Amino acid sequence: MEKYSLEELCSIITDGTHQTPEYSEDGYIFLSSKDVTMRKINWENTKKIPKQLHEILSVRLKPKLNDILLAKNGTTGVAAIVDRDEVFDIYVSLALLRPNEMVYPKYLLYAINSPQTKRQFDGGLKGIGVPNLHLSVIRKTKVPLPQYRNQQEIVRRLETVDKLIEIEREQIIQYDNLIKSRFIEMFGDPVHNPMGWPVKKLGDLSIQINSGNTPKGGAQVYVDQGITFFRSQNVWKDRLEMDDIAYIDEATHASMSKSSLKYGDILMTKTGRINTENSSLGRAALYMGKDDAANVNGHVYFIRLKPGINNKFVLRILVSDEYRDHIRRVCVGGIDKRQLNKNHIEDFPIICPPKDMIMEYIQFVEQINKLRTEEQKRLKQTQTLFDSLMQKYFG
Repeated sequence: MEKYSLEELCSIITDGTHQTPEYSEDGYIFLSSKDVTMRKINWENTKKIPKQLHEILSVRLKPKLNDILLAKNGTTGVAAIVDRDEVFDIYVSLALLRPNEMVYPKYLLYAINSPQTKRQFDGGLKGIGVPNLHLSVIRKTKVPLPQYRNQQEIVRRLETVDKLIEIEREQIIQYDNLIKSRFIEMFGDPVHNPMGWPVKKLGDLSIQINSGNTPKGGAQVYVDQGITFFRSQNVWKDRLEMDDIAYIDEATHASMSKSSLKYGDILMTKTGRINTENSSLGRAALYMGKDDAANVNGHVYFIRLKPGINNKFVLRILVSDEYRDHIRRVCVGGIDKRQLNKNHIEDFPIICPPKDMIMEYIQFVEQINKLRTEEQKRLKQTQTLFDSLMQKYFG
């Protein structure tokens, strides 16, 4: 199939204003790359600029329905289509692409969001620190272009699967919300403790709280098979992701015996930015593997509770929205990256309701989690189907 450059398929490829605007309470919506990070424009909580500035900016560029906005600074290569007839302006962190008559707008959106196009973008990133995708790279990037009616059919198929993914993700969110709402109903805010439960420090409830080490040689000591080695990218909110797991050999594991994991340990990440949606700071999950069959690096703490302390209940506290805010209040560090120190974790206040209430709640959580796990399996299967279609059409 013949490929065309984006400049051949667009009547306009430009970026937003390079001027840092003065924002206002009222006025016109002003979008930046942060508003397109999920392949859709997030029209909620957008910043606004005054009418006078909008009138100046709109002389140069007036975004319109079916334009494509592409993040070109920071989180690069993620695109969203303008899906409403809205008057707004954009910042330099966004590129605007206006499809011409050769290409169906939603087809171009999927093509730009394909892994194949992302690889082309990544190959042209410029700058040290914050990545920057130049307009010249965007213009020269090529995508396959079937006949127009075939483009529409491809979009129809992709949208069918995409909508199913959205439904399944929403169902998982609903399960999460059920777990959260039941906690608040039974125990209240775990930080401010309006119900007046007894409170103990996490350090007093624990046998051991420590982080691991990064082995000498770093990634060079990783092996294809061996002892599971958790890093911060493996520890997410209430789950361990194994897709990018590393392994160390027995000798390296033996040299790091102080951070050898036991069944039921709570893992918590040590560092991360605080203003990102999926910040790696303070994420927590349970290790449910065999004793001494895994280890952690220096960016992950393990929390080993005393006998009789319900680790699943403590985890629910640590992954709550209220605790997320608490962690951001107590962490230390600069604007770009923050850190939880061991003493912060030891001082975490943990509410201690009656054990029968805790067991009632955990039984409820486990019932919901069974449903959630099944939904996650369906989501993974649907995502695999979507990825295979993207490869088929754009690979």
